[in-house]
Amino acid sequence: MQAVVPVALPVFYNIKKHYKMYTLLIILTTVLVLIFVGALIIFVSQILELLVNIGGNGNSFLAKLRLGLRAIETETGHLPVQVTKLNETLTNTGAGLKVVNGHLEGTIQAALKQKTI
Repeated sequence: MQAVVPVALPVFYNIKKHYKMYTLLIILTTVLVLIFVGALIIFVSQILELLVNIGGNGNSFLAKLRLGLRAIETETGHLPVQVTKLNETLTNTGAGLKVVNGHLEGTIQAALKQKTI
């Protein structure tokens, strides 16, 4: 009895056998990819057009908002320096109030001692 040795089929055996189906699938895939890319281009261009309408010219709401924000920034640009100075002043005032509180406690204690005498 002789052993049966399996024979390896060539790599392109299935492709040669079904080349019409593979060709059809490649063509369909290419067409679908082109349709998808075309739709993507159309939608992105519509989104871009909408965004230009929202803020592209000087009469849009976005342009008016930008102008208002610049005015606020200009009017409040000096605040960081002033807030730093105010913070220092309030810190010193707080320290002074603690001293006043200590004096008032001393005055209250002295007034209570005078009542008992």
